[in-house]
Amino acid sequence: MTLNSNCPTGPIEKRWEKRRFEMKLVNPANKRKYNVIVVGSGLAGASAAASLGELGYNVQCFCYQDSPRRAHSIAAQGGINAAKNYTNDGDSIFRLFYDTVKGGDFRARESNVYRLAEVSVDIIDQCTAQGVPFAREYGGLLANRSFGGAQVSRTFYARGQTGQQLLIGAYQALARQIAAGTVKMSCRSEMLELIVVDGVARGIVTRDMVTGKIEAHVADAVALCTGGYGNVFYLSTNAKGCNAMALWRAHKKGAFLANPCFTQIHPTCIPVKGEYQSKLTLMSESLRNDGRVWVPKDGKDSGKPVFDIPENARDYYLERRYPAFGNLVPRDIASRAAKQVCDDGRGVGPGGLGVYLDFADSIKRLGRKTIEERYGNLFDMYHHITDENPYEVPMRIYPAVHYTMGGLWVDYDLMSTVPGLFVGGEANFSDHGANRLGASALMQGLADGYFVLPYTIGHYLGQRAAGGVKLDHPEVKAAKKSVEERVQKLLDIGGSRSPDSFHRELGLLCWEHCGMARNKAGLEKALARIPELRAEFWQDLRVVGSGEELNQELERAGRVADALEFAELMVRDALHREESCGGHFREESQTPEGEAMRDDERYCYVAAWAHQGVDAEPVLHKEPLSFEYVKLTQRSYK
Repeated sequence: MTLNSNCPTGPIEKRWEKRRFEMKLVNPANKRKYNVIVVGSGLAGASAAASLGELGYNVQCFCYQDSPRRAHSIAAQGGINAAKNYTNDGDSIFRLFYDTVKGGDFRARESNVYRLAEVSVDIIDQCTAQGVPFAREYGGLLANRSFGGAQVSRTFYARGQTGQQLLIGAYQALARQIAAGTVKMSCRSEMLELIVVDGVARGIVTRDMVTGKIEAHVADAVALCTGGYGNVFYLSTNAKGCNAMALWRAHKKGAFLANPCFTQIHPTCIPVKGEYQSKLTLMSESLRNDGRVWVPKDGKDSGKPVFDIPENARDYYLERRYPAFGNLVPRDIASRAAKQVCDDGRGVGPGGLGVYLDFADSIKRLGRKTIEERYGNLFDMYHHITDENPYEVPMRIYPAVHYTMGGLWVDYDLMSTVPGLFVGGEANFSDHGANRLGASALMQGLADGYFVLPYTIGHYLGQRAAGGVKLDHPEVKAAKKSVEERVQKLLDIGGSRSPDSFHRELGLLCWEHCGMARNKAGLEKALARIPELRAEFWQDLRVVGSGEELNQELERAGRVADALEFAELMVRDALHREESCGGHFREESQTPEGEAMRDDERYCYVAAWAHQGVDAEPVLHKEPLSFEYVKLTQRSYK
């Protein structure tokens, strides 16, 4: 299959404007005839549903949380990027575009990235008008701070609660449309299947997580805004409920999955504490503005109390290795650097898996009050979790799985290879390449929801008659029946192992062989073990309870079943890509200094995989990437 990105031609700064002018329009009276399903209520989902409802479409929005306000976007901390140049330090739309393409190690589509940078300036105006309480300077202007991968200050923030405040803004827009009757909200409803009729997405099948009722819902278009797949690794910074189910259901119905091996390891997380820990906690990248990262120069000092290590015995290794960017290098580089010093035996804390993030210099220079104003809630969170006061002793941090740059393949209009199925936010692959810069996730989610999907879904609907598929359609009935049979199959296995035990084993396998560093031998080992583990799952799983009630074990079982299939594709993608780029680091492909080394001659493309069956090898399709405006160069932050 030829992958057509449908990108407009002409000067890059005019492409989005040109595309919008070429789009089909739906007149206001006709919009009431169309039904749109939005799955997910985070920043991308809530903003898309609210915007489509405001335009006059009939929208059904589904989330598995008990309220849209509990979507995982609420956990984002540090900020949201926008090319406003409020600090007059040389920022611009083109510079944000350039930084994003470079930060993603030249594995993103230029047209999509430029559009993201272009609409970023409108996001801030939108959110400010909604009342989002961004931090402000003394004179009243919105404040900015720096984030990794950039030498300008373009990150707008609300202390360490930016995701929460932005989600409240999107939620109030959504709630307004719910009250107006244009959006019907269904909470505690998990999508278990995509309905495809004659090759076109026409609805979803859900399970009511309280009653167990399985229902089909039909529409004229479906938008998946369901986040990423980081929890395939079991331990990650994601909420426990985050999962790959919606993506994988769509993939098995024909939607290509792009670059699943591009997973981001965040360098600033609280280290693992014990064997039975269920998730990890993020410490915002914004902390690296004022915190200095270091370890002892000599591994013999690693076990000493921090204040027994004098200044001349400390290695501020990011500042030493990358003097131009220092502690604000991109996440993939900072994560690998932390792993390297810990592998050298210089890590601190239990097991030597940690590095210090030290605020002593900043507190001395700026005063404790200023640091409290900038990061107070983050310091409080760290204190509660570790029982260590970061105002008095350095934080201990270590990398952890955080964000996924891969996702369902979409064209410029954010439509997947299944017509009528649109994908927004972290669920698609489109904007970040092989590594996401900090504070760009919130930017992409709101850009897709407020400023892209309302146009592109309208263009799609403007070319189709409304309705046509009813709940009694054979394909709708078949999709619903397949879900009922799958749920019953999970309940009937009657083995001895819990879903979590399989998930934990899978996660450790992925972390060891497809985590911060990958090599051929390890990937082949994982690729051999995952099918075995999947077979054991279907033979020895035990799910207590029934399907006609609130049953979290059943929910977990379904998600782990999909993770066991998804993980195999992720590992296969990592094995096929014999280069290092961004978050994908193949040990066989690195510079003498230990930096990632791309192979543009062989791998300058998007790897989009087509499903052929659970036990069949997927088919690889390639979308070549071309770079007209940002020259292909080896990344350097030195």
